[in-house]
Amino acid sequence: MRPIIPGFFPDPSVCRAGDTYWLACSTFEYAPGVPLFRSTDLRSWDQVGNVLAHPSQLDVSRATPSGGVLAPTLRHHDGRFWMITTNFTDGGGQVLTWADDPAGEWADPIRLPGVIGFDPDLTWDDDGTCYLTYSGYGAGGHLGIVQQLFDLEKGVVLGEQRRLWNGTGGKSPEGPHLYRIGEYWYLLIAEGGTERGHAATIARATSPAGPFEPCPDNPILTARGTDAPVQSTGHADLVQRADGTWAIVYHGVRPRGGTPQWHVLGRETFAAEVEWVDGWPRIGAPIEPDEASVAASDELAGDILPASWVAPFGFPESVFTRTPEGWRLRAQGPVLVGRRQQHLSATARVVVDPTGGVGGASIWIDPRHRLDLEVTDGRVRAIAHVGELTTVLGEAPLTDPGRATLELRAVPNDVATYLPGGAAPDHVAAGVVDGEEFTELGRLDGRYLSTEVAGGFTGRLFGCWAEQGSILVRSFTYCGTVARQ
Repeated sequence: MRPIIPGFFPDPSVCRAGDTYWLACSTFEYAPGVPLFRSTDLRSWDQVGNVLAHPSQLDVSRATPSGGVLAPTLRHHDGRFWMITTNFTDGGGQVLTWADDPAGEWADPIRLPGVIGFDPDLTWDDDGTCYLTYSGYGAGGHLGIVQQLFDLEKGVVLGEQRRLWNGTGGKSPEGPHLYRIGEYWYLLIAEGGTERGHAATIARATSPAGPFEPCPDNPILTARGTDAPVQSTGHADLVQRADGTWAIVYHGVRPRGGTPQWHVLGRETFAAEVEWVDGWPRIGAPIEPDEASVAASDELAGDILPASWVAPFGFPESVFTRTPEGWRLRAQGPVLVGRRQQHLSATARVVVDPTGGVGGASIWIDPRHRLDLEVTDGRVRAIAHVGELTTVLGEAPLTDPGRATLELRAVPNDVATYLPGGAAPDHVAAGVVDGEEFTELGRLDGRYLSTEVAGGFTGRLFGCWAEQGSILVRSFTYCGTVARQ
């Protein structure tokens, strides 16, 4: 099963306007925030930008790894697009913005600091009444899925929280989406935690306020307790096509290696057909991209940074600027600018001039779990960081101290074993290129750059990094292949 959007693009929310589908995902500590994708067939998606694209719209400077922007909801209503999410670490609560053209500029958000919770959802009644549904907190702690009326014109909530549903008994009921379909209001949520117990469950009521009757076939989506190649499936959103048929998007992970297995790309976005039976949705055949669209080759070219490029804890443009010779990366402490690893087999080649600084290339899941190629004093070193441990795996002199061609490779493991602690999910190799000859300086078991080891909700990035001064990035090339997808 192939994701429709591979790599660290979790918590998908989808809507349709005419013949075009729009999809947004969460970004946590990375900026710009909430990537926006467009499709006409639900199979092939292009990133057209980011909803929270400017510093005036997003502050992740105080975020910790896996803090920041949580799950968004994207909706089209009465000719306008709306996106609501939670910035978990800037103290402002919920973030609401809108646009008439989603591929253009989005308004600077308004904040809802009095809405205590996360994973907000918006939906409307026939008379225009807007309902704000979210995973709420109160004096008693986590309240499950709650709801308040919302005045969009004034940007204020109305009335007290009303509790809707706590799911079917799984932990962490969250990620609600409320829909009016026929005579019923359907409440789709995630529960079971976003790990291997993850699931999507659904309930319905004749009123948006409930009471909600759970589907007798819950969970309608889960991989728990199975040997499916895609695990931790959940956090879903429904969308209706123009012809009246339905589909669902959701996230999941592709674990590899020996027991307990590890996933390295983060939670990715998948899709499937939906059929309605006896008034309830049932998951059908997977929706997958064409085989030809799975491979990718991406170069850092032109004068504008691609929309796919991000930085943790701040915007790339604050440290990464275009010059006639390339891109200048300035250290403010250790900094990283890069793009997601989206393929199980992937390579990034970075050509740098380190004169005046210390830095190079990195494959990174967070600041404490990464593999760096560091160029300084005419030498290049492969340095592994795993928690509190830092190890130099190998080093070599540069033939040209003013120019280094660095390469990082994620190589799937060919050893098939499910023994505890057995085969790694992959190996990450770091080295230098002279001409077309690659010299490996070090190799790291890929589990140490996995979510199961690092913790949190994100995935790997390939990028350029600097720790002191500044370095000149002359070129960056990413190549992902279809192998072992």
